[in-house]
Amino acid sequence: MALPHHIDALEHEPVGKLLLQYSMPAIAGMAAMSLYNVIDSAFIGYGVGAHALAALAVAFPIMNLGAALGTLVGLGGASASSITLGRKDRAAAFRVLGHCTVLSILFGVLFGWCALPFLDDLLILFGASRETLPYARDFMFICLLIQPLTYCLFNLNHIIRSTGYPRKAMNSLLLSVVCNVVLAPIFIFALEWGMTGAALATALSQTAALIRVLRHFADARSTIHFIKGICKLDYRLAGWICFLGLPPCIVNAGACLVTIIVNRQLLFHGGDMAVGAFGIINRLLILFGMLVVGITQGMQPIAGYNLGAGRFGRVKKVLWCAIFAATAVTTAGFVSGEFAPRWIVALFTNEPALADIAIPGLRRCLIIFPLVGSQIVIGNFFQAIGRPKLSVFLSLTRQILFLMPLLFILPEWYGLYGVWYSYAASDALSIVVGFGTLYCFFRRFLHSPGGSGSGRELR
Repeated sequence: MALPHHIDALEHEPVGKLLLQYSMPAIAGMAAMSLYNVIDSAFIGYGVGAHALAALAVAFPIMNLGAALGTLVGLGGASASSITLGRKDRAAAFRVLGHCTVLSILFGVLFGWCALPFLDDLLILFGASRETLPYARDFMFICLLIQPLTYCLFNLNHIIRSTGYPRKAMNSLLLSVVCNVVLAPIFIFALEWGMTGAALATALSQTAALIRVLRHFADARSTIHFIKGICKLDYRLAGWICFLGLPPCIVNAGACLVTIIVNRQLLFHGGDMAVGAFGIINRLLILFGMLVVGITQGMQPIAGYNLGAGRFGRVKKVLWCAIFAATAVTTAGFVSGEFAPRWIVALFTNEPALADIAIPGLRRCLIIFPLVGSQIVIGNFFQAIGRPKLSVFLSLTRQILFLMPLLFILPEWYGLYGVWYSYAASDALSIVVGFGTLYCFFRRFLHSPGGSGSGRELR
């Protein structure tokens, strides 16, 4: 099957122009999602209270674990569809779509519904106290109930972006965000439904966005769309999709484990207010981190397609463009957090005890933040070009090899501040390892003067 012109352009248009074209909608979508998280946290902080904000931090590991399983299919499917289209194998891209749809539903039921009977035990394991447990339970019950819907929305939206429709993918996220921002204050403040209202607003907003995504794939004019027979599972193809999605899955799973340790260390050294402070700090880190993820999502179809087409010089060029853009974003995050921390914390709470912990914590977490964007891009680059083992390696070094031991060592010396220093120290170490891995990779596989190499090792 012939490819549409907008897909074929991935091989011929200037790389910088393509990265801008694909990244800007992804960044806008990620920014909207991140801003929604910030606004929703502010609604909860002011409308429900400081313990509810701490409960949100406690619930975060479960949401991260759910996201981990989701990215196994969503980002793996996005990489698979880009690579198959680059090889001009459109029929295989159709089958990737069918597999992602079926796997999203299966994994959503497996994770979301099977976790419901153990919800209280999980929340206590992740750091819930007697005061925060009811709030966390109310929020997570609905979030787990709608997990199949959530997986279908985000995973299929990744496929939309990777098959040449970045603006449509952005608009789906924007629809979800706008609905959520409208519904959340109504449910939280007007109807006084508290954490349950916040979760219901999320559920209804995601339903509206999913309807829009499904309409795209029901349209026969789309690059790939629903046709008969594509949902019959081939375990080799399903395994390849999951293999490509393994790095972001491990990143999120590692983040879940780390957050458990962080919450417990914070609870020990600072109590519920320290956990709430981490919830605020984490929102800012996520905000700028998601902007960088938007850049990597724009990089992914360009790198994956050109890998499949054998255009390895373009693969290398889009990586460096993405690193430059990501560094600019995280530098902006560093400047805002270091020079306006009080204003940022005031967005979430007006309680002095919470602010007094969050402000110094924010400044210490951001010490090395300008360089974090490059580390995120490098890890996602290896995933985008079908080298998940290297991406997994970089993920494990930051989360497991560096951050986890530091979370046990530094708090023994610096108390509560040791938790914040652990993030900065692990970021610094992982950046060194990331650039070292990238240098070795290019020296071994893309060693020709033009940067094209034979490329056989990359396939």
